[in-house]
Amino acid sequence: MIHRIKSSYGLVGSLSPHIGNLTFLGTIVLQNNSFPGNVPSEIDRLFRLRVLFLSNNSVQGTVPTNLTHCSELRELNLVDNKLEDKILEELGSLSKLRALGLANNNLTGRIPASLGNLSSLTLLSVGDNYLEGSIPEELGRTTIERIRLANQLEGSLSLDIGVAFPHLSQLVLAENRFTGPVPSSLSNASMLEGTFLPKNNLGINQIHGTIPSGIENLVNLTYLDLAMNHLTGSIPPNIGKLHKMQALGLLGNKLSGGIPSSIGNLTLLFNLDLSSNNLVGDVPSSLAAYQNLKYLTLSNNNLNGSIPNLLRNLMAGAMSSLRAHS
Repeated sequence: MIHRIKSSYGLVGSLSPHIGNLTFLGTIVLQNNSFPGNVPSEIDRLFRLRVLFLSNNSVQGTVPTNLTHCSELRELNLVDNKLEDKILEELGSLSKLRALGLANNNLTGRIPASLGNLSSLTLLSVGDNYLEGSIPEELGRTTIERIRLANQLEGSLSLDIGVAFPHLSQLVLAENRFTGPVPSSLSNASMLEGTFLPKNNLGINQIHGTIPSGIENLVNLTYLDLAMNHLTGSIPPNIGKLHKMQALGLLGNKLSGGIPSSIGNLTLLFNLDLSSNNLVGDVPSSLAAYQNLKYLTLSNNNLNGSIPNLLRNLMAGAMSSLRAHS
């Protein structure tokens, strides 16, 4: 009696409709193969199916409606395929679904509000498609932890996003067209580890306003990318309390004032890019505390003085990009 099918060895062919006869199947993991064509409609007979991984294949057609009959499904991964049309409203009926991966396909339309019915959902990955519209408020009914929505979404970010998604650990919203401020409520998402809101070649976020002072509450943050937006004001000194930070990208904004000396407290940083802003003053000597720094970019500001000697010596031995304030 077969309970699992697993193979990631470059298989070629098509998924047989006879797969529907294997009613004891609980797991199908067939990523990294080549299965052109549609997912067989007979898959709806697999009423015990909990895990379906078909990522990085050549699956075509639409997201299969018949999958909604697999009521035990916990994880659905159809990333890196050739799926078209829209994300089905009916997916909101898979009440036990915890992870939904549809990224890097050719999906269009909006993110269905019905996904808010998935109260156990922790991962929503639908980036690198052609989705439009806004982030449905109904998603706040889930227990979502990771959101990856790099598409063509628009509008302003909900000011209550940090309240609606208190369990967030990753927020990826690059390649969209969001406007408005960085919501101060994000400071409530204290489990947040990575935030990505940059302008991108495929889309333009135009986030403006200041960096919220409540950022100090995001003590688990390791990556923060707010590059190429319209942020103003100064870099808040309390950013130095984010001791787990490894990469900080604030390039291409309109930030002013000096580089806070407290930024030297971020001793785990390997990438710091503050270029193309309106920063003034000296490069803080506290940056010499960095031991892991590989990339430091401070160009196109109004900084003066020199790179601290200890920092210069540290960078000289690294494969790095040191551009101070040319």
